[in-house]
Amino acid sequence: MKSDALLITNIGCLVHTEENVRLKYTGTEMSSIQTITDSFVFIKNGLIEAFGKSDDIALSKIRKENSFITCLDAGRGHVFPSWCDSHTHLVFSGSRENEFVDRLKGLTYEEIALRGGGINASAKRLRKATSEELYKDATKRLNEILLLGTGAVEIKSGYGLDVESELKILRVIKKLKETSSLTIKSTFLGAHAVPEEYKGNKEGYLNLIIEEMLPAIQEEKLANYCDIFCEQNYFTKADAIRLFEAALKAGMTPKVHAEQLSHSGGIEAGVAMGAISVDHLEFANERDIQLLKKSSTMPVILPGAQFFLSLQKPPVRMMIDAGLPVAIASDFNPGSSPTGNMNQMVALGCILYGMLPEESILAATTNSAYAMNLSKDLGSIAVGKKANLFVTKEISSYSFLPYSFGSNLVDKVILNGQLMSPESF
Repeated sequence: MKSDALLITNIGCLVHTEENVRLKYTGTEMSSIQTITDSFVFIKNGLIEAFGKSDDIALSKIRKENSFITCLDAGRGHVFPSWCDSHTHLVFSGSRENEFVDRLKGLTYEEIALRGGGINASAKRLRKATSEELYKDATKRLNEILLLGTGAVEIKSGYGLDVESELKILRVIKKLKETSSLTIKSTFLGAHAVPEEYKGNKEGYLNLIIEEMLPAIQEEKLANYCDIFCEQNYFTKADAIRLFEAALKAGMTPKVHAEQLSHSGGIEAGVAMGAISVDHLEFANERDIQLLKKSSTMPVILPGAQFFLSLQKPPVRMMIDAGLPVAIASDFNPGSSPTGNMNQMVALGCILYGMLPEESILAATTNSAYAMNLSKDLGSIAVGKKANLFVTKEISSYSFLPYSFGSNLVDKVILNGQLMSPESF
């Protein structure tokens, strides 16, 4: 008989527990994290039912009141809430290591794009791929990040750049939502680049997005969010506002690729239109920070892309010191961040930006969950939240996870209260 109850014992430390659920952590709040050593977690019907200090009386009571319990020995490992990855492009076809080599030879991201590489190169491949091929490849990537501790993920379209192909990607994401154990949110990113067939006619392509793509997506309820790459040689602040006005009418909340390669007004557009998040932020300035402080928009940093492209660093310390929340996501994609390993993103947050381990962990859990409107249900260890957790190998402290940036310390994964394994995929 399958058990709907799971009791995890012999836990060295429970990391990021909450008695009262917080939707996000801001400023100095990010430097403190609640933990319980020598602890247990009890899960029932996919939700966290109880947790606390190991106590023979409490554990005996749980066992007595629940007939069918699966017991899991954590082996003195730490138990974390699963990572929440609020920015990925993991439905794609093929790789772009040739562009990696081009950058090593001195070409910039923009120069590669102008030569026909970048987003349009991925679009050419994806248009030729079948839905079955895309689904199969994306499922492998989901299973990979699942075993690395990710329990919730946002997935964008944006490698189709025509009506048929954008819908194809979003339908694949819909199928992934139905079949994967991960919690998935979908984002329409038709405004990722201007496709080659609309070269010199950005206005015509925006019209296509607004007049044909958005209605088709709304009809099938394929996207939670609508995103745009607000950047020089791509789309402007005015383009973003125009798109978001239409997207909001179609039931999609805005997100923005903002200030990655230059300062292009993406944060201003996002805040003005009530975006749930603005992402990248390498060129964010003090005025942007003040705008964000007056908003409910989450700043999301993507250290994988910044590191891989050797871009200037986003002003993370300035944002946190100003009292802002900060989230971390992977930007998993074939061109600028070909990994969805959130353990590495947490480590890079510390190594590249001087974030404390506590800040980086909170950025990759509660705050990134907030950037997907999931922090009521995910992102911390709290009674009533969905039981998405991972157990590490035995480690000395939670700081050891970002410290040992090249090691995979994830030993066991629990999603929706069920123990996951490669054999179950």
